[in-house]
Amino acid sequence: MPEKINHLKFFEEAYREALIALSMDEVPVGAVVVLDGQIIGRGHNRRITNCDGTAHAEIEAIRDACMNTGSWRLDGASIYVTNEPCLMCAGAIMHSRIQRVYFSSLNAKMGAVMSNYRVFDEKITPYRVEYHYIPDEKTEKLLKNYFSSKRGRSIDEKGSSDSVYYGCDCR
Repeated sequence: MPEKINHLKFFEEAYREALIALSMDEVPVGAVVVLDGQIIGRGHNRRITNCDGTAHAEIEAIRDACMNTGSWRLDGASIYVTNEPCLMCAGAIMHSRIQRVYFSSLNAKMGAVMSNYRVFDEKITPYRVEYHYIPDEKTEKLLKNYFSSKRGRSIDEKGSSDSVYYGCDCR
């Protein structure tokens, strides 16, 4: 009989990573990589902190998992992330051979799994990735509040800003 997976436990750990990002004034997204019921990698957004456009939560968690396992291949692993992966992260997930993706909020602007693209549904990609959207109001609210505070208005106010710049001090 297959082991019962405690998705809530792993989403809570990803949420903790998102809170770390928030405390660093980064976009509050967190991720954990899980293999055989154990967390093998953790990550949260560090784009501003690291002055690195590739430092998304998923990439950071994958890098950590690869370092912890001593392999770039994460066959059989799952990744839990608080926001739908973008194109870059979806590609990294495929290339690192992660088998399953679980995410708890949609990404209307950059989502590449369900919102704007459906890269994991493409038959021409060489690696199959199973995905599951499990909505969580808590993670959605965290992101909405973050962006609303950056735009200087409450989440109840209407309107949107197409771009908001968050600079870093890298030279």
